[in-house]
Amino acid sequence: MATVRKPVLLGLRDTAVCGSPTGPDAWTASKLGGVPDALPGVAAPRPACERCGQPLALVVQVYCPLEASPFHRLLHVFACACPTCGHGGARCWKVFRSQCLQVGEKDALDSQKQENDFDAEDWCEGATDWGSDVEEVPSPQLTLDFGNDPHSARDIDWTSQLQGLQLQDAVPGAIQPIPPVVPQFLPYYICVADEDDYRDSASLAHAHSLLRDYQQREGIAVEQLLSQSISSDGDEKYEKTVIKNGDQMFYKFMKRIAACQEQILRYSWSGEPLFLTCPMSEVTELPACSHCGGQRTFEFQLMPALVSMLKSANLGVSVEFGTVLVYTCEKSCWPQSHQTPMEEFCIIQEDPDELLFK
Repeated sequence: MATVRKPVLLGLRDTAVCGSPTGPDAWTASKLGGVPDALPGVAAPRPACERCGQPLALVVQVYCPLEASPFHRLLHVFACACPTCGHGGARCWKVFRSQCLQVGEKDALDSQKQENDFDAEDWCEGATDWGSDVEEVPSPQLTLDFGNDPHSARDIDWTSQLQGLQLQDAVPGAIQPIPPVVPQFLPYYICVADEDDYRDSASLAHAHSLLRDYQQREGIAVEQLLSQSISSDGDEKYEKTVIKNGDQMFYKFMKRIAACQEQILRYSWSGEPLFLTCPMSEVTELPACSHCGGQRTFEFQLMPALVSMLKSANLGVSVEFGTVLVYTCEKSCWPQSHQTPMEEFCIIQEDPDELLFK
């Protein structure tokens, strides 16, 4: 019996995030860059690099609630943007998962019994819930809480209030430490598309064009590879052809993403990651969840096109990678009244041919 392929959602860069939206629903937006938003009752992660100790920059924020789970769910991926940590590996990356109940306390007690038993395939049926599709979800607006009276802000002399601010408990004559500047990438919303929507004749023609370019550089018989790797019914067969330099994994990666080169993220809960290079032992030896001890499952990966879209809001900020594979607790466990993000696991694969994606 043929295995059923898990649905794959593609994240694409959308419009720029204007201003600094910090309203009550800012965390429902999936975005690249900017600063991490926090779920109600859960602190926003502010990690530091294990290699150099500097604050990490937010690469992506993904709002991804799971079907049949009572929780809102937010994932943050951070990376060190210091030039010296450009190829520092997993020590320079961090992934955090935050959750909060989206139903009342009484209803949650009944729903939580289903939390660890939900069908992973169910999430994909409502997969358009993740991300911030600007056409469906209005961009969060900047809002300030002035108390119970919404008009009270008009009567406040903010200049005098600011002039009256003082540092508390400061030692006279002491030099106050300057907090490190947190690096930032210019923020953009992420919209969502189904990978199957790109499997048309125009996309296939574009894919063949890209692969022909690859053939000219590497001396690969692309047409022969395509005929051998695609059966008459369009399903991909096991590729036995030996590609130059043994880079069969890279070829499969290129063929799969050729129809949508601008994808910056691939989401497939409990699906199969798209490896850029042959995976090492870390894929088969994933660490267990630090809280419940359960297994971790693949959730999404960052794609090469994202590298050039991470535009610096601070001078000298940049991140290089091929693909970043994110694995999370398959139970999506969350202790009652927990208030701090849980760290998850990621694998960084370097780009063997970074010129291909420039």
